[in-house]
Amino acid sequence: MSAMSMPLVTEILTIRVWSGRDFVVMFLMWTVMMIGMMVPTAVPTTLIYAAVARKAKAQHHTFAPTSVFIVGYVAAWTLFSLGATAAQWTLDQAALLSPMMVTTSPTVGATLLLAAGIYQLTPLKYACLTHCRSPLHFLVQHWRAGPVGALQMGFKHGLFCLGCCWILMGLLFLGGVMNLLWIATITLFVLLEKIIPLGPEAGRVAGIAMIVVSLAIFTGIH
Repeated sequence: MSAMSMPLVTEILTIRVWSGRDFVVMFLMWTVMMIGMMVPTAVPTTLIYAAVARKAKAQHHTFAPTSVFIVGYVAAWTLFSLGATAAQWTLDQAALLSPMMVTTSPTVGATLLLAAGIYQLTPLKYACLTHCRSPLHFLVQHWRAGPVGALQMGFKHGLFCLGCCWILMGLLFLGGVMNLLWIATITLFVLLEKIIPLGPEAGRVAGIAMIVVSLAIFTGIH
């Protein structure tokens, strides 16, 4: 066996097979991280819902508390966390992740960046972003009464948010799932897209930049 092949064999032999407990722990980690990243970006819609709830309560109308709406929103991102955990497991078992959960493959990293950049320019991205940027319009258009209705509204808002940002979460594997600065950067980007006047335009510019950088990485690889 050649000396060059020894590191590869060693790496393969040291890949740890995930147990059911490992999967659950990683799923909980992703869920907590998604809650920490995405709930703050839903604050505008949540505040408007809370204001309506307070007014209804003052007028002695039955109304679901804001917490029910938030639970619905979190449920959507919890489902995403399940998929993210499965993606992490796949990359880990293929020996494509470092201990800090950064992809060790330039090809995988460039592909993630290219996919994120292309998605930033798609109509689906901006259809979902429009709902996230117009909380009052969203609540009027999708209003449902009662606790079940509040749960449904929160879940639907979570789905729109998911449609807007899911691929950006994949970039965590590029900068490091455990990198707090990278997590904060993505969170800030998502928030600014939703609240600043030129958010959609800034998102398109960022998408083009991602595509350019990914193509530069691909060129360097080959």
